[in-house]
Amino acid sequence: MRIVIIGSVAAGTSVAAKARRNDETAEIVVYEAAQDISYSVCGMPYFLGGEVPSVEELIPRDANWFKKRFEIDIHTNQQVVAIQPQEKALTIHDKLTGEDTQDSYDKLVIATGSYSLTPRPFDQSTSDNVFHVKTMENTRKIDQFMQENEIKNVTIVGSGFIGLEMAEQLTEKGIQVTIVELADQIFPKIDPDMSYHLAETLRNNHVDFYLNDKVELIEGKDNITQLKTAKGEVIDTDMVILAVGVRPNVSLAEAAGITLGETGAIKVNPFMQTSEKDIYAVGDVAESYHLITGKPVYHPLGSTANKMGRVAGDHITGGALSFKGTLGTGIFRLFDLTVAYTGLSYNEAQTQGYDPVVIHNIKPTHATYLGGENLLIKGVADRETGRVLGAQIVGPEGVDKRIDVLATAISFNANAEDLFHLDLAYAPPFSTTKDPVHYTGMVLENARQHLPVMTPETVIELQKAQQPLQVVDVRSSSAFEKGHVTNAVNMPMPSLRKELDKLDKRLPTVVYCNKGVTSNTAQNLLLNSGFKEVYVLSGGNTHYQNYQKSLIK
Repeated sequence: MRIVIIGSVAAGTSVAAKARRNDETAEIVVYEAAQDISYSVCGMPYFLGGEVPSVEELIPRDANWFKKRFEIDIHTNQQVVAIQPQEKALTIHDKLTGEDTQDSYDKLVIATGSYSLTPRPFDQSTSDNVFHVKTMENTRKIDQFMQENEIKNVTIVGSGFIGLEMAEQLTEKGIQVTIVELADQIFPKIDPDMSYHLAETLRNNHVDFYLNDKVELIEGKDNITQLKTAKGEVIDTDMVILAVGVRPNVSLAEAAGITLGETGAIKVNPFMQTSEKDIYAVGDVAESYHLITGKPVYHPLGSTANKMGRVAGDHITGGALSFKGTLGTGIFRLFDLTVAYTGLSYNEAQTQGYDPVVIHNIKPTHATYLGGENLLIKGVADRETGRVLGAQIVGPEGVDKRIDVLATAISFNANAEDLFHLDLAYAPPFSTTKDPVHYTGMVLENARQHLPVMTPETVIELQKAQQPLQVVDVRSSSAFEKGHVTNAVNMPMPSLRKELDKLDKRLPTVVYCNKGVTSNTAQNLLLNSGFKEVYVLSGGNTHYQNYQKSLIK
């Protein structure tokens, strides 16, 4: 059997390695249009920032390594330009000699990845200082340009993973960074109330950013020296990084008549087969499906690409592996903040037909007497069944641990109550006796059952609409004076029982403390005292004040 693979980064090499482990007799050939193979796209910002000392460290294996280890032939600078499915034939263009050759296959794997978008008015063919951060060639060019020129100001267009990682790394090198983002928030993948913490982190590290804006005019011929935005901002710049997203590189597949999915990537079944049964697609070029909804999604990540590659390599050689889908889990570092998310957001859950309940949980990562700092978890569950649907987390440490626990729980259809019963590791340097994951499960379960929460957004909306609502602050009077919810009355928890007659039991009531623990006690007290409708303010005054600040664009 002759297996031909088009592309040799995360997905393509994973196909080849798994196929060889399963079948020693198969002939495995890989065509790669670039010079480098099996490199870390995700590591590129860290090389450019200096955390990774050598670019070679991002390329742990070359073609010779695969030949010696797996008896796989990898041909670099060889671009497949046409697929003929009926003949099971390929046309390959040699980028060094300019010659075209033909090849054949029994099984074909398309792993052509994705390409970075170039928004108007940028044109890389006419500007020497405009770059993507996508390939090793991009990375080497950026590195060379930075070494040969004095770079004081860099503009980054887009605030996704690459944009924010580059902002961090270039700032650490002493470069002034400006971000221009078309959306009205930093990192549009997460919710606005969570994005606020990213914006604050950028401000604290002197990164300028313009939201709900785009570059319309550029000044400078070979090198762009100045940018003008739609809102009239003028930005001096020595270099531009384009990080507005990627699209699946499907032109080769589309020309061959292979069916694309509704996301624009190649449609595949759980074994990574395309509409042509002997042709597979893996990695950024392939469509996935969501573990919760079962619907097609496009989640281009190196971790997903590796899984897809392993599944395809196994199926081609007679194995039974299948791809189980994705939650779209992601994580990155932004200076001293870690940002992570998994599953569905509240709005996504509503769109998919769920009746979601959402909570904000602020808890220390480990014992405060050992320096534990707060992280914020936003959890979402289905009100009817209790199934955990998603989570977003920001904090200085311990975020990776919690998001992985939550992603695992969601993958196995855990309910909110199940989170509380997880037997998680505890010692004061690592966690609290009830871990933030435990608290998230407790609050979600309470909120969907008999102890509801209300978000700051809803409180503000009801007050603006002049709906009947009494808000009770159960913190100390000194804490109340420093800042409180609009129109709140202060009844510190120790005296709340004695002052109940000052409240109207018939009115919807919201109670809050600093982060949520004391207010839960107050909520139970009011409900047990005959109040009909009592809510805890999600995330307490801490989250409310941050949400208020996030409304100021």
